[in-house]
Amino acid sequence: MTKVDRDRAQARFDKAAKAVQDAKSGKAERDATAKAVLDNMAKLKALRLAREAAEPQRAPAAKAAKKARSSTKRPDEKPVALSEWLASQQNGGRRT
Repeated sequence: MTKVDRDRAQARFDKAAKAVQDAKSGKAERDATAKAVLDNMAKLKALRLAREAAEPQRAPAAKAAKKARSSTKRPDEKPVALSEWLASQQNGGRRT
């Protein structure tokens, strides 16, 4: 094995070792970040539960009255047959 071959092999080994080390440190960073997020969620949940326990129980809020929709149909008007509606659309200038 020549010196050039040894240097190449050493460089390849060093590169692989560095990649393994970077992967380990990256995983550690991700784990630390995930743990911080979970700890924060647990803290916020505990605060919310404590706040809800301290508040007096409220009666369930009545649902807001539904807004009446304005309808184009009139209740006493009979529905138009499809053939009549298509004829009125064509006479009105629409082509389908």
